[in-house]
Amino acid sequence: MTPSRTVPPPHLATLLQAMPKAELHLHIEGTLEPELIFALARRNGLGLPYPDIDSLRRAYAFQDLQSFLDLYYAGAAVLQREEDFYHMAMAYFRRAAADNVVHAEIFFDPQTHTVRGVEFGTVIAGLDRARRDARDTLGVSSELIMCFLRHLPQESAFETLAAALPYRDRILGVGLDSGEVGNPPEKFTEVFRRCRELGWRTVAHAGEEGPASYIWSALRDLKAERIDHGVRCLDDPRLVAHLAEHRIPLTVCPLSNVMLKVYPSMERHTLARLLEAGLCVTVNSDDPAYFGGYVNRNYLACFEALPELGARDAYRLARNSLDASFAPETDKQAWRRRLDKAFDGIPTG
Repeated sequence: MTPSRTVPPPHLATLLQAMPKAELHLHIEGTLEPELIFALARRNGLGLPYPDIDSLRRAYAFQDLQSFLDLYYAGAAVLQREEDFYHMAMAYFRRAAADNVVHAEIFFDPQTHTVRGVEFGTVIAGLDRARRDARDTLGVSSELIMCFLRHLPQESAFETLAAALPYRDRILGVGLDSGEVGNPPEKFTEVFRRCRELGWRTVAHAGEEGPASYIWSALRDLKAERIDHGVRCLDDPRLVAHLAEHRIPLTVCPLSNVMLKVYPSMERHTLARLLEAGLCVTVNSDDPAYFGGYVNRNYLACFEALPELGARDAYRLARNSLDASFAPETDKQAWRRRLDKAFDGIPTG
């Protein structure tokens, strides 16, 4: 990240860190810190193409989304057993609790693991056990969203869907991720239709590296209820108006956007413009082990680099995250009360 132009006032930085928030765009495989990658590799008797942790970290110099994905999939190869998925998820939940995340809706990529011979049930067992322990010991509620890899054919997505059916009660919804360019959402129209018939919620990555037309396709063809990233919507004023009118959330990931060269620097990020356009924008960390920070670091980076953002925007972003979650309304109401209490005496209207 480029050096920031300003530093938020101490009271604002404290607010950003302390306010309750939901995280809605988090790839659990993207929370694999280098230390854990090496620990799991040793435990599972696997070799790595990097001699040490520092050399692996130095590889985190991405030119675009694909250069990141290549390293991301290589890192995920250390995940072999239920315990591996459990420890990875619990490490994330501990960081989320420290950032005052009250609810997380977590993406996982089963195809990344089943192609290596890891059973679907192994993945879901580890993640679900971590979810339950995080709720009971850390007070963080969560849900799982199964993502289809868009660079693979729709037939592979249907195979993954079939493998998921015995575990359908542990999965909240489905999403679409991986390399966006050349893989428009309409490629997965039929599998998303089947998932909706099964009662699953739907989200989709669109408008990160891909054009605004991909966002239209995610809404029209996949019936996506949230758009993951979506920053390219500003290229299409009609789309911006549609997103604002229908209150369709965008799960924006600022540090990721800069690391993957969607924007040249955080100072050039359009988060403030998205808010000004009346959009339901949220702040998230995407793949924090690779992109330089978890959710509070994303909030702080934005407010450091974009001096036009203030306390009203902080409240709005946190409130958006709670409103845009798929959590029960009773939970949302409790979290909103906690948010209002955090901003007691601070104008938010």
